[in-house]
Amino acid sequence: MSDRLELGLDTFGDVTRGPDGSPTSYPQVIRDVIEEGVLADQVGVDFFGIGEHHRDDFSISAPDVVLAALAGRTERIRLGSAVTVLSSDDPVRVFQRFATLDAASNGRAEVILGRGSFTESFPLFGYELSQYEELFSEKLDLFAALLEEGPVTWQGTVRAGLTDQEVYPKTDSGHLTTWIGVGGSPESVIRAARYRMPMLLAIIGGDPRRFAPYADLYRRALTQLELDPLPIGVHSPGHIAATDEQAREEMFVNYKVMRDRIGRDRGWPPMGRDEFEQEVEHGSLYVGSPETVAHKIAATAQALDIDRFDLKYSAGPLPHAAMMASIELYGTRVIPMVRELLAQQPAG
Repeated sequence: MSDRLELGLDTFGDVTRGPDGSPTSYPQVIRDVIEEGVLADQVGVDFFGIGEHHRDDFSISAPDVVLAALAGRTERIRLGSAVTVLSSDDPVRVFQRFATLDAASNGRAEVILGRGSFTESFPLFGYELSQYEELFSEKLDLFAALLEEGPVTWQGTVRAGLTDQEVYPKTDSGHLTTWIGVGGSPESVIRAARYRMPMLLAIIGGDPRRFAPYADLYRRALTQLELDPLPIGVHSPGHIAATDEQAREEMFVNYKVMRDRIGRDRGWPPMGRDEFEQEVEHGSLYVGSPETVAHKIAATAQALDIDRFDLKYSAGPLPHAAMMASIELYGTRVIPMVRELLAQQPAG
């Protein structure tokens, strides 16, 4: 773990409920996400990520456009995707969009590449799900070549090849920060190391310590490849309120709506309160007062020896006002407390 753990927030632009209980319109959710990002910048959060989805329970299908709006209204916070579904996008266009964001934000852009946990983008953009692995593997290979910011020569089977092709714009630094999102397969871990990209572990259920072998595997792979150490991050959901009881009550009903909706698509049974409480107490839901959440984040950071923790603060129809309160507590209370707790302990 680095000397200073970075602490971020991310959202998928979940469709929220308004004060009257009706769904918030997609345009209003997007405007609300921009206000949430502005607040995150003001209260000292290190990173603000926006995920890409193409279904009716999420509002944001073009994160880079929303991030560009945030670039003009923020000063210091880093801005990135969470994640960009590279499999159903074009690597050249992804690079160009985020290089442009990097320019607009004065070097604050990041991109997190992933295969995506949903599949709606594949038929939408004309890709076959049977090529799920091939699409990501080849497009990641091309994206890695684009990161060199020189003439690109590349050949594959899923898109036209390139021969000594320059791609614009270049970045000021010559380096676009690029992570690979990993759900927990050894192959994905090794791939992140092979491409010399930081790894972000998506831990959305169960004891986070079960991912320690993946963090160790990543470090061993970098060593065997004779590469310098690279950051490891964790993404997990949560919610913060003044008390543990308030946070759990606000989170449960809204998290259950989201969890059960996805569960119907994937064959999961509805989530009960006992399962929710188990995840809060011993799993990967960071829900509670600032003190409770800070201690849990610090414990995860120590157990996995990570460099960044991103809290997915949106949860289904959880109202905008509750999320704004959570963001403020995260920046003003949780982040300082986590750093104080970690400073009291030797690195694991």
